[in-house]
Amino acid sequence: MTFSSISALSPLDGRYAAKLAALRPLMSEQGYMHRRVQVEVAWFIALSDAGFQEFQPLSPGARTYLLNLVKNFSEADGHAIKEIEKTTNHDVKAVEYWIKSKFEARPELEKASEFVHFACTSEDINNTSHALQLRSARDTVVLPALDKLLLKLRDMAQAYAEVPMLSRTHGQTASPTTVGKEIANVVVRLQTACDRIAAVRILGKMNGAVGNYNAHLAAWPDFDWEAFARRVVETPEPLGLGLNFQPYSIQIEPHDYMAELFDAIARANTILIDFSRDIWGYVSLGYFKQRLKAGEIGSSTMPHKVNPIDFENAEGNLGLANALLRHLSEKLPVSRWQRDLTDSTVLRNMGVAAGYAVLAYQSLGTGLGKLELNSEALAADLDASWEVLAEPIQTVMRRYGVQGAYEKLKEVTRGQTVTAADLHQLIRSLDIPDADKQRLLAMTPGSYTGKAAELAKRV
Repeated sequence: MTFSSISALSPLDGRYAAKLAALRPLMSEQGYMHRRVQVEVAWFIALSDAGFQEFQPLSPGARTYLLNLVKNFSEADGHAIKEIEKTTNHDVKAVEYWIKSKFEARPELEKASEFVHFACTSEDINNTSHALQLRSARDTVVLPALDKLLLKLRDMAQAYAEVPMLSRTHGQTASPTTVGKEIANVVVRLQTACDRIAAVRILGKMNGAVGNYNAHLAAWPDFDWEAFARRVVETPEPLGLGLNFQPYSIQIEPHDYMAELFDAIARANTILIDFSRDIWGYVSLGYFKQRLKAGEIGSSTMPHKVNPIDFENAEGNLGLANALLRHLSEKLPVSRWQRDLTDSTVLRNMGVAAGYAVLAYQSLGTGLGKLELNSEALAADLDASWEVLAEPIQTVMRRYGVQGAYEKLKEVTRGQTVTAADLHQLIRSLDIPDADKQRLLAMTPGSYTGKAAELAKRV
């Protein structure tokens, strides 16, 4: 059967394939191979500069050729490595053999070919490749997608800063806020989450089979292999990897930074699940309308339907992303003794977790772009909820020592339909200064928003 978008097992490579074009080169198996070639080449070039009599510094032409293997790595190169793997049944060894095959007819490189993958265990290549993948995905896809959402939400928070809205605590009417202030809450939470994602230090180790430089020291006992490995890991690309050095490990890098990163992304996703559900509810209440798109259908039987599908899609995909991210963060730091293989198959799903998250961010952005504020619905809801002014009235009564202030307002308002006339009658009967009495009489549910507008404009 020929593979196509409708025969794909995962919707990320089927229905949603076009939406994840930016992520696929980074987190696919081809992306993984590309990074492995990058690590092997960086290690090989660094070895040539280490001062060993047996491996003299490479010529400028050889260096350029090697770096171009990385720069120009193609899908055809990936397929060539997969062909070699059919024989080796070992993916890292297949990369090593592919690189060596590129040395043919190049005497300088052929002579030094045994320094490809020198003293390395597969995990020296794998852990650094995963780190390069994650850094690229985070910095070029995940954070930019979240930043785009943040920009849109900030604009909305400030645009709607002064638009009053009825709050609902426990689903019941509560002290009014503004639309912009409720969006500002999300902006502040999401910005904090993004800062934590960006702050995670991406680590890499290059210390051999069990983390002790055993093979390295067997070859050159007097060489400072730890300092050398640090240089390769920390030197900026393309001659190094530009990562943070991990000095202690078993065969595998411990994956604690991965857990930290995945947890940080999951926290951002949880904030957006909360937001998606709230917007869904506000659409249901009529606070927002959704712009129509010609040709779209909301229901196969109910022609009037305009469903909040983008927010539902986002919620579902954020949930899928978090299920995977949380499994990754809980499983990866656990490895039996000096290593077991359970991390290997799990790590191949990092791109799946990121894919569902990025898909959700796109859906949210699309949904937000369709929203139109329904000022009439917001105003009508407020005007039907005069009971929310029980709070300011009883608070002013308390200021002036009116006994039983809370209880008096509870008797008038709790569980009852309250009108402006009911409250005004009560206010006029209060033994408080006339200026405060007039201030309370002038108050409406729509004007009782505290510092909401100021707070919204601050983000």
